[in-house]
Amino acid sequence: MNITFGGNKVALAGEEIKVGVKAPEFKAVKTDLSEFDSKVNEGKVIIYSIAPSIDTPVCSLQTRTFNEDAAELSKDIEIITITVDLPFAQGRFCANEGIENTLTISDYNGHDFGKKYGFLMTENKLLARGIVIVGKDGNVEYVEYVPEVTDEVNFAKALEEAKKLV
Repeated sequence: MNITFGGNKVALAGEEIKVGVKAPEFKAVKTDLSEFDSKVNEGKVIIYSIAPSIDTPVCSLQTRTFNEDAAELSKDIEIITITVDLPFAQGRFCANEGIENTLTISDYNGHDFGKKYGFLMTENKLLARGIVIVGKDGNVEYVEYVPEVTDEVNFAKALEEAKKLV
């Protein structure tokens, strides 16, 4: 897979996540510094919205857009934004932007998600941009790796795929 960041090719740590595999369990950090364990969402459809840094225009747009969309979705769908920003920065961003319909977590401490899902850029230790949707059965149902990290995800396609799983 060819991923670029600002036009420069980057390598991703871990194996590319594929549709049909069991979603790897991972741990991350919530904005209040408590541990996030992916097991807590078993039985729900999960949209993982993956971005490099919440402090950039495209990443903040991605987070705000999914937050707005979440208000219209079934309660069986959970949207989780994952970046490597420090939890303090994520918390400040979410408070300032009114992000309250989605969960924002940080993969800064160990990059557990980035390595297990194949999104960690080895050159800069940021996450590549993309979407992973996990079905109620815990299997990966949809994956989007955005070829150029500074481009947007396909919001409409991700939401369409998630709605099919409810």
